[in-house]
Amino acid sequence: MKKAVHFGAGNIGRGFVGVLLAEGGYEIVFSDVAAPLVDAIAAADRYTVHEVGDGGHDRVVTGFSAINSAEDPAGVAAQVATADVLTCAVGPTVLKFIAPHVLAGLRLRRSDAAPLQVMACENAIGATDQLRAHVEELAGSEWAALSGRAVFANTAVDRIVPGQPEGAGIDVTVEPFFEWAIERGPFGADLPSIPGAHFVDDLGPYIERKLFTVNTGHAATAYHGAQAGIRTISEALADADVAASVERALEETSALLEAKHGFDADDLADYRATILRRFRNPALPDTVERVGRQPLRKLSRHERFVGPAAEAAERGLPTAGLVGAIDAALAFTSDDAQVAEMHEKLGALDAEAFTAEVTGLDPAHPLFAAVRAVVARHVS
Repeated sequence: MKKAVHFGAGNIGRGFVGVLLAEGGYEIVFSDVAAPLVDAIAAADRYTVHEVGDGGHDRVVTGFSAINSAEDPAGVAAQVATADVLTCAVGPTVLKFIAPHVLAGLRLRRSDAAPLQVMACENAIGATDQLRAHVEELAGSEWAALSGRAVFANTAVDRIVPGQPEGAGIDVTVEPFFEWAIERGPFGADLPSIPGAHFVDDLGPYIERKLFTVNTGHAATAYHGAQAGIRTISEALADADVAASVERALEETSALLEAKHGFDADDLADYRATILRRFRNPALPDTVERVGRQPLRKLSRHERFVGPAAEAAERGLPTAGLVGAIDAALAFTSDDAQVAEMHEKLGALDAEAFTAEVTGLDPAHPLFAAVRAVVARHVS
């Protein structure tokens, strides 16, 4: 039987990547550092992915095990050494911490074995490239001898996995919709078996369409909804003012996608409508507080607001809706650590310094003045 090692055994790992790998015929080894979660997975022989909403049904996952990468790195390396596929859903900032396990596994891998197929399933552009760069840096001159033991393919992933209900155990509730686009080129003729995934020659446009529509729209809904005193994402989009603000931001990202990648305007309008319909799914009681967490990351240079707004400004395209979402993000409050850090910076820096430091924009950039103007309303 084929084997996949997946780093990050959380809700996305089990409820999206894991279920598709299982349906593709892979035995799955979940690797994580959260001991209670690893123990719960190791003690189970099945879990259920509950798809809620139109067309959803329960999917039972079997044929998996779990290993604690903090307590048993040698065991993780041994699993990587004999795996066919390696995936992760850990967050872009954690990729550097799983790179040593990937490298250790490649060192143990037989030189005549088929290359390990590596795919990072993160909400970030070029996440697999980032993982590969971390592995190469650790390997140094050794990489020349090891590089043939793995192939690295970037992916674009999309599935809403909300906060889970109390007492769910390792079961996961998700939406029925999912999309997994994967670079075809690195695999040659030996494509991994992932039902429902589609392999594309140029992944860049698909990644940006997803990030600048799904991620931008989700976060914009959270921040505008929080400003309106609304608790959940679906309730936020039932508010006409919130919905109009989110739609304005997404019309701007669609205009950029059309200009940059040649997407058809009508197709983009249909895509936006599909995304907003997903967010309105009342069976997914996701909260604005959860979706809005980590605002500093979401306000950074190449993320879901500043990234598309900067490119739009460079092309002379409208950006008022995206800047409005940035304004709402700056007003966001919760007990998230980055929220506290953001407000500390708003209290300590002037508008010019905050804009440069947090958004990464150069003062000469055509977007800088508009962002600085909204930051000025929040600094103290």
